[in-house]
Amino acid sequence: MPRVPSAAAAHIGQRIADARRRYSRTQDQLAADTGIDSSNIRSYESGRAMPSIHTLIRIAIALDTEPGYFLDDLTLEQFAARKAG
Repeated sequence: MPRVPSAAAAHIGQRIADARRRYSRTQDQLAADTGIDSSNIRSYESGRAMPSIHTLIRIAIALDTEPGYFLDDLTLEQFAARKAG
């Protein structure tokens, strides 16, 4: 079954990308700093995958950002899967 991204994954991914750009880091640099595969970083940033709490903390540490920043302004409704197509 293919993954159906949620608005929450897109929101968190956008926050990761914003923080990464604020520190002038590339996706590959963030991957190297965190030990997370760069394809996973791309999936998180595009909203195709939802990072675990453990992963969010690793990213937050690498970007000198509070982990809660990635969750700011999320609502429960954003966790409902988007309809494909």
